[in-house]
Amino acid sequence: MDERIISTEEKEEDIFEKNIRPENLDEYVGQEKIKENLRVFIKAAIMRNEPLDHVLLYGPPGLGKTTLAHIIANELGSTLRTASGPSIEKSGDLAAILSNLEPGDVLFIDEIHRMPAYIEEILYPAMEDFEIDLVIGGEGKSKSIKINLPPFTLVGATTRAGDLSSPLRDRFGIVAKLEYYSFEELKNIVIRSGNVFDIKVDDDAAMELAKRSRRTPRVANRLFRRVRDFALVEGNGKIDLDITLKALKRLNVDKSGLDGIDREYLTSLIEKFNGGPVGVETIATSIGEEVTTIEDVVEPYLLQEGFIKRTRSGRIATEKAYRSLGIDYNFGLFREDDEDNDN
Repeated sequence: MDERIISTEEKEEDIFEKNIRPENLDEYVGQEKIKENLRVFIKAAIMRNEPLDHVLLYGPPGLGKTTLAHIIANELGSTLRTASGPSIEKSGDLAAILSNLEPGDVLFIDEIHRMPAYIEEILYPAMEDFEIDLVIGGEGKSKSIKINLPPFTLVGATTRAGDLSSPLRDRFGIVAKLEYYSFEELKNIVIRSGNVFDIKVDDDAAMELAKRSRRTPRVANRLFRRVRDFALVEGNGKIDLDITLKALKRLNVDKSGLDGIDREYLTSLIEKFNGGPVGVETIATSIGEEVTTIEDVVEPYLLQEGFIKRTRSGRIATEKAYRSLGIDYNFGLFREDDEDNDN
């Protein structure tokens, strides 16, 4: 099975992304409305000598939520502490994280929607009153203790804002949805990455990478990294259009940015299920992928670009999906007629 260019899990090569991560809002490309609002909120918090309101960042993977958390801490002149929702399994885990915070710290919790509900309840007073109540001791000898916390800012990141409970979501003073990037923004990101690593990237090569990057910075940087290898080994070290097209063909990334699993999804939807409607669980089973991977990684881009539609009855392939696979759009209509005639 083809390796995904983008996934919800951090890969070893994402150390590369950390090396080119922008340090402040001026260096951060894209998300202009969010950046401008954050400038105001951060400056106001500094002027009042208060912690920044808690921030919730949501959107598909790879759009820069973790990078923004780092930038928020840098702009505040604070230290960033990081944690992951799935790793916080016990109340003691969260208590240890919170009690080690220093005044003004920024606590970043990735995949915050995956925290257990009983952990969320401990987080509520921490966010509102900077204190936590813990029950210690065994049965019959338990007692509640209150721990005061220093003022801090929680930055939560999620790909599934709808999975957050209302009480938790309502405690974030700043909520920002990250949008997919334009080709021009992605082109600038690719050129910036080239400058960081002192590799010349032609404008037309950068734009070609941008157009195949699923409107996502993480994909743009991963493609840049792979094409850089081809340029060094099979080219002259410069990333031009010729070596870029050659590399992208070898990487099995088409002109729409679809990779092997995207095409497998669409092929299954069209050829096995007559273009839909069909449920996501059925599609996931047919191509051997997890439902969460389909919903969080594959479908957001396919929906955004109009390859599929999501209805109450299930997923439906659009005419664009048929064209991308080189299948006559009437293919599905004829099959449907044939099935009706057989009944």
